[in-house]
Amino acid sequence: MPKCTLRLASLAAGQKDSWFGSLSKSPTAQKGQQYFDNTVYVTKKILWSTGKAAWILGTTFLVLGVPLIIEMDREAQLEQLESSQAVLGTGQAPGALPTPAPR
Repeated sequence: MPKCTLRLASLAAGQKDSWFGSLSKSPTAQKGQQYFDNTVYVTKKILWSTGKAAWILGTTFLVLGVPLIIEMDREAQLEQLESSQAVLGTGQAPGALPTPAPR
């Protein structure tokens, strides 16, 4: 039986002292696993906090910002309507001094 097949047979039989098992038990590998676990934990916390902040900012904008934008648009339309009516009604540009009436 070739050496490779013998090793696979021993791994299949549940032998724990393979080169992979001893490698994963090394202090360096355990420290790397701990760093990886900590990185995943911190990343999840940051994503969770970012999602909460985005939700708060989005709903605040919808409650406060959208009505303000709509009101500012209405005000601009009203000013435009008044200025166009003033031009049509008096024949003068808005903000011009009125001409004195004849005596």
